[in-house]
Amino acid sequence: MTTDPDVPAPDPTPTSTAPHPWRRYVAIGDSFTEGIGDPEPSSPGGHRGWADRVAEVLAAQVDDFAYANLAVRGKLIGQIVADQIEPAIELHPDLVTFSAGGNDVIRPGSDPDAVAEQFEDAVVRLSATGATLVVFTGIDTNFTPVFRGIRGKVAIFNENVRAIAEANDCIVADQWGLKTVQDMRFFDDDRLHYNSLGHHEVARMVLRTLHVPNDLQPMRPDPLPAMTWRAARANDLVWAREHLVPWALRRLRHQSSGDHVRPKRPEPLPVVAAAAAAAAAAAGADAEAAAAAGVRAAEAEARARAARTEGTGSEEEGSGR
Repeated sequence: MTTDPDVPAPDPTPTSTAPHPWRRYVAIGDSFTEGIGDPEPSSPGGHRGWADRVAEVLAAQVDDFAYANLAVRGKLIGQIVADQIEPAIELHPDLVTFSAGGNDVIRPGSDPDAVAEQFEDAVVRLSATGATLVVFTGIDTNFTPVFRGIRGKVAIFNENVRAIAEANDCIVADQWGLKTVQDMRFFDDDRLHYNSLGHHEVARMVLRTLHVPNDLQPMRPDPLPAMTWRAARANDLVWAREHLVPWALRRLRHQSSGDHVRPKRPEPLPVVAAAAAAAAAAAGADAEAAAAAGVRAAEAEARARAARTEGTGSEEEGSGR
């Protein structure tokens, strides 16, 4: 049997059919966790991403599952620690995914060991909640000329992440070992963020790491178009003008792409909202109608949950307990 190198290998058949134990999932991080590069007008914030995809699978397998996503694009690890850790703890999650430090490591002159110290502070605080904590290594950048020069810094940071995870009983989601996505066809035009295919593969990897059975299948990327040297250089110039120069100017001005962005899911909500919105979009509704469908679904689920809670309280009061 031959293996097509362009198609990711299917996940091994799960050995356990028991439902997963999580009911409240909070995602923390930057653009990677917010879902940038995976546009979906019907999703909160206009992006879907790997965390939404993971939440959709988890929500489909159990009742009363809720999901919050506090991630904001462009944030450095110090900002994530300051702005997201305590709000995440206050949401009382039993599952947390924490990815941070990438925006620090790619900056010239940054120290991956110093970044890891802030990472460890956040991990210690999150681990103290008793929630299952998933942390991420950075991707192996050897495949991309843009970031090949920081490969050593990423490797140093990853070793710190692994040591911190072992000391605090965390689960490691290993992007460095995810060879499938080390291919520019899994990346957006900005050459920095995953596209929909990349986010899909990360979601599959996270679910494998959590040992959660799922039906997500490998997705085939389109073949790379034939391109002359001149055309490739012209493409590089377009990328530099549209993505690299704006990024550099924001650094010089001490600005961030996330300066005026709010978390897309600041409160734990049923994931049925995203599913309903996606279904409406697939049925041909426009983005506004699809989003409205999602909101209505979330409100309906919240009302149902409140009714169940009220009914339980009435029964307990009537029984004298």
